[in-house]
Amino acid sequence: MERVETATLAGGCFWCTEAIFKRLNGVISVESGYAGGNDQEEEAAPSYDKVSMGNTNYAEAINIQFDPEKISYSTLLKIFFHTHNPTTLNQQGADIGTQYRSAIFYHDEKQRKDAESEKEEFNKNSPYKKDAVTSIEKYTNFYKAENYHQDYYERNKDYPYCTVVIDPKIKKLIKDYSSYVKKEYME
Repeated sequence: MERVETATLAGGCFWCTEAIFKRLNGVISVESGYAGGNDQEEEAAPSYDKVSMGNTNYAEAINIQFDPEKISYSTLLKIFFHTHNPTTLNQQGADIGTQYRSAIFYHDEKQRKDAESEKEEFNKNSPYKKDAVTSIEKYTNFYKAENYHQDYYERNKDYPYCTVVIDPKIKKLIKDYSSYVKKEYME
């Protein structure tokens, strides 16, 4: 019987992070959505239109259900730090705003410690020659994004954003972390 744990990560556009993490062995499911907002100010669950305005404090994020016997939380974080640029504040490429921030939403004390450790490890050997600005925030909420955001890359591989932004990230994943990639995704 597989154990299931949850990781909640924000690394810019959720289309990118979902496409990366669903390819990993031990990952059971990945759901795009919104995390980290202030529910007291929300009358209802956040929407893409509201979050895109940049003033809700929600980040485009993913919820990853994974089997820790097959892939560790620390490994997920290592891949997270190396498949987006965690050194740019509130920005990933042309996507700018707090909704595109780099953030780890920890679910318990062990995840918090692992997040701090992996961030520190990244900073020692940062390929950007700058430290990560990734925030490490206590998990408070996650709202599933609209259906058209789920599996976006898989349904829109020929869309220019996918070919220009997501394809290189997937190639990097396969090059640097091939031992963690599910066979059906090896190109």
